[in-house]
Amino acid sequence: MKISNLSSRGTARRRTSAAVALAAVLALTATACGDDGSGAGGDKGAEGSGKGKIVFWDNNGGIRTAVWKEIIAGFEKANPDIDVEYVGIAATEYQSKVDTAIQGGGLPDVGGVTASMLAGFSAQGALEPLDGRLAKSSLDGQLNKDMVESLKAAGGGDGTLYSVPTSANNGVLYYRTDLFEKAGLEEPTTWDRFYTAAEKLTRADRNEFGYTIRGGSGSIAQAFDAMYGQSGITSFWDADKKKTTVNDPKNVAALEKYAALYKKATPAADVNNDFAKMVAQWDTGTIGMLNHNLGSYQDHVKALGTDGFRGIPQPVGPGGKRVQVSNPVDGLGVFKSSKNKEAAWKFIEFATSKEQNSKFNESAGQVPSNTGAGQDAWIREAEPTKLAADALTDGSTTIVQLPYYLPDWNTLSKSESEPAFQKVLLGDMTAKSFLDDLAEKLNAAQADWVEQAG
Repeated sequence: MKISNLSSRGTARRRTSAAVALAAVLALTATACGDDGSGAGGDKGAEGSGKGKIVFWDNNGGIRTAVWKEIIAGFEKANPDIDVEYVGIAATEYQSKVDTAIQGGGLPDVGGVTASMLAGFSAQGALEPLDGRLAKSSLDGQLNKDMVESLKAAGGGDGTLYSVPTSANNGVLYYRTDLFEKAGLEEPTTWDRFYTAAEKLTRADRNEFGYTIRGGSGSIAQAFDAMYGQSGITSFWDADKKKTTVNDPKNVAALEKYAALYKKATPAADVNNDFAKMVAQWDTGTIGMLNHNLGSYQDHVKALGTDGFRGIPQPVGPGGKRVQVSNPVDGLGVFKSSKNKEAAWKFIEFATSKEQNSKFNESAGQVPSNTGAGQDAWIREAEPTKLAADALTDGSTTIVQLPYYLPDWNTLSKSESEPAFQKVLLGDMTAKSFLDDLAEKLNAAQADWVEQAG
């Protein structure tokens, strides 16, 4: 196994222009209508011998490097005629690096492809369709159907599977059990209890706060969870799927209430905190609650022990119903330019088999895609993962599906929205102005997509 690491500061991706988006859609349509199937740069790759070297790009390098090294070692032992070169890329840099490689060459054989990335990659013809391979594979019927369908829906609207699911994440409300017990507070299972606890646990003069809010990179999905969770709105679009609900008055009011926690019940540093800083801050033990996902569970165990906190599903609204936004399903895809697609597919089959998928998700603290792995003992022992898996399957939760299929979704929800949300926290922009502006852009992107999709 060869190991490499790529890193760079990178720059925020610019919003895809209408001309580029149109060209991408037309290219995808041409492929679907009988084009030669070539990927970016006209390189359609080859099946290869199923032996030799393949390159794997990890889309969460550093965080998941150790477990991927274990999986790769097992794969190479089981397939001694295949050598895997591991390249770990930070999650914040991955998409831009793949986009650059699509245009300039140098794509790997296989790599991480989440739901949020699929539309952009597939529209550029960079991914190999995997439906036929899965149908002939031992994996057929062994993968969570909802995760498979989620990735098909995110792939650009043609219903093709371009990524095999490895795991699903879910929003979690972590809270300090000792602090709640000392203050005589009830478990924050409702939004009313959440806000009460945020206020009562705050003692700013002692550097004690009820909550830590995510204001830096990745803040929008967390803000959306708070919005839709409180408003109870269950769809991202109206009935005609022409206008988004993000700026519905109920969502505006919810975001106003949520953003008002900043500096009143949260540390001032939160305005710039990404997930790593936010998690590290909470693990110091002076903050009552944290919204994140299953991925940080092991960090909390190391810092606080299993008895020092709980991780529960997001609070329910006034009607007793839990509403939350979708979290991108993670997966693995074969890049069309690969010269050894057979070996790349063998790697995906191995990595998503019961044993390896269980190993990966126990390390990541996420819900396995392999249904056999989902029955393993560690899930029952990792309470947040068990509760998340139950919440996703027992009918208690309604998921608002985010429009990952829009080529502009990542840009609109990240590089364009995150700075604006910081202005809301700082009081330099109203929640209504922020959401109205975002809604206008989303409605335009949806209209373009509907027009091009016919």
